[in-house]
Formats: sequence, structure tokens, C-alpha cells
Amino acid sequence: MSSTPTTPTPMTTSEPIPASAPRNAALSSTEQATIGKSLVIKGEVTGSESLYIDGRVEGSINLAGNRVTIGRNGVVGANINAREIVVIGKVRGNLMASDRVDIRADGSLTGDVVAQRISIEDGAFFKGGIDIRKPGQTADGKKMNGEAKLEPAAVSEGHSTAAAARA
Repeated sequence: MSSTPTTPTPMTTSEPIPASAPRNAALSSTEQATIGKSLVIKGEVTGSESLYIDGRVEGSINLAGNRVTIGRNGVVGANINAREIVVIGKVRGNLMASDRVDIRADGSLTGDVVAQRISIEDGAFFKGGIDIRKPGQTADGKKMNGEAKLEPAAVSEGHSTAAAARA
């Protein structure tokens, strides 16, 4: 009998993750709704997924635990509450992030920021106050509507640099 050994070969399928894996951060971080260039939304935006804004939004945006990105063509006149906020377009309103706010070189923000971390690239426009919260500190809505904890003198008006945001 000339038979080859029938040793089971290791399963090398092309499945990345078993189907029984929970549908959490790994997948939800890639799920993102988009507001296109020609869309105008007036009112309250809420949900449980990340949002990319390339159009115009006026009112309020509450996506706690998710990421909000204001794209190059985005114009937002709203207070934003999210885990992470990235500003590439124009924002007029207060930002409250449970993690970080990132203002890119082409971004413009007029309003106060409450976050654990902030990044302001060279060439970005920022006018407002910054309140850096410690990771253990809880976020209460009163901080967003109240006075900024840090003096505005820490950030010069007009074009700010990333060095001005580091405290």
C-alpha cells in the first residue's frame, strides 16, 4: 500500500476573523457615514457611527464615542460632541472630545475646545479657548457652555502653531 499520510493540514483559509467575533471597535471604526458636498443639514445630528462631513451642517452634532471629521469642503456651524474630532474644513462652534481634537493645516476653528489631547498643525486657524481634561475626569455638558479653564492668552489669535497648543 502506497498511501500518503493523511495528516490534517493546518487550516489556512482566507477568512480574516471568525464570524463569531463581536462586532465592535474593529468594524465600527471603519463604518462611517458621509455628508456629501451638496448636502445641507440644519438641526441635530446624532448616531452611533463615525461621520465625515464634506457639506454644510448647522445645529448640533452628538456622536459620543465616535469620530467626526470635517472634510476640506465641510462647513459646520454647530457644537460637536464626539470621541475624536478632526477639522480639515471650517468649524464655528465649541468642540467637546472625550479623546482628541486635531486641527489640520487647512482647518479653521472658531470656538472653544474641551479634550484630553489637541493637535494644531502649522497653518491652521484657531480662535478660542482650550480646556485640557485629564483622562480620569468626567465630561459634563456645563464645561462646554461655560468659560474656558485656560486663559486665551496661551494661544495667540489668528494662525496658531502646534507649539502653542502644547502645555
